[in-house]
Amino acid sequence: MGFLYLVYYDNPVWAWLLALLITIVLPLIFRVVRGITARRLAAVAALTKTDIDDALLVVIHKTKFIFLLILSLYIGLQAVALPAKAAHLIRSAALIALFLQIGFWGSAVVSFWITRRAHKERAEDPARVSAFGVMTFFAQLVLWLILLLLVLDNLGVQITPLIAGLGVGGIAIALATQNILSDVFSSMSILLDKPFEVGDFITVGDFAGTVERIGVKTTRVRSLSGELIIFSNADLINSRVRNFKSLSERRVVFTFGVVYQTPADKLEAIPSMIREIIESISQTRFDRAHFQKFGDYAFVFEVVYFVLSDDYNLYMDIQQTINLNLCRRFEKEGIAFAYPTRTVYVQQKT
Repeated sequence: MGFLYLVYYDNPVWAWLLALLITIVLPLIFRVVRGITARRLAAVAALTKTDIDDALLVVIHKTKFIFLLILSLYIGLQAVALPAKAAHLIRSAALIALFLQIGFWGSAVVSFWITRRAHKERAEDPARVSAFGVMTFFAQLVLWLILLLLVLDNLGVQITPLIAGLGVGGIAIALATQNILSDVFSSMSILLDKPFEVGDFITVGDFAGTVERIGVKTTRVRSLSGELIIFSNADLINSRVRNFKSLSERRVVFTFGVVYQTPADKLEAIPSMIREIIESISQTRFDRAHFQKFGDYAFVFEVVYFVLSDDYNLYMDIQQTINLNLCRRFEKEGIAFAYPTRTVYVQQKT
């Protein structure tokens, strides 16, 4: 066994054999441990509702065998003394493998988290899936850029000029594509903040309709008259959007006028008439009715009530019923509605 102590390249044979043994056996051990851990974690994940164990399972599955092999080679070569250049080369290779593996782990976790989030949103809004895809792309892009800079830095590359160059190039690209990027980031803002969702009835300025699709760059709204209105996401974020989805009841204000020939006792009785009419209708809540002002050609009354539903058709049916009952009651009481009139006094000189 004396040959084990023979020296080759400044190391005895037994040291080289030990390094070889570690390099061969350690990957197999890693692989067996990875398989056992994955099976047990999968059994646990099937019994729990948390996403943490599922994310750990994804990380285990994304562990590359080539990374385990390079890691084993690096650990095995610690048993021998290598020249400075060779040791630096092995160390650099191990660091590159580690950063690449971190990239695979990070990408897998980001994709897993966003996919789970998209799966939960898919039933409510299938159009959001495209926005989740954009979010995944940007998150993974940032991750790989950071890892690339770390790899270059560990290889001895001066990354400060590179970062400066990337900054200048990024500014140029951002200026050239600012409108597109603005819409893309606005879609992410809509996705995360949820000012409206597919199926919501919204108004934007003079436009109103039901949201049909929220895309990466545009949002499509079906108007009441049937045409499709396409908004850029940046315009929607910068606009005042009125969302009627959470409308639980509708406040209604309307006015009417009666002629100036109406007696004072009739004027005094009108608010009570209005109250009786509104309270006789279901799905309503009376608020107030007042003799508001003297108009140009009429005594003006203002009425406020609530419709206890967000259904627009129900609101219109109730308003129609109120108007008809008001006409019948005024006809019975001898009260006339006012309409625009003008009285002209003519004086004749003798």
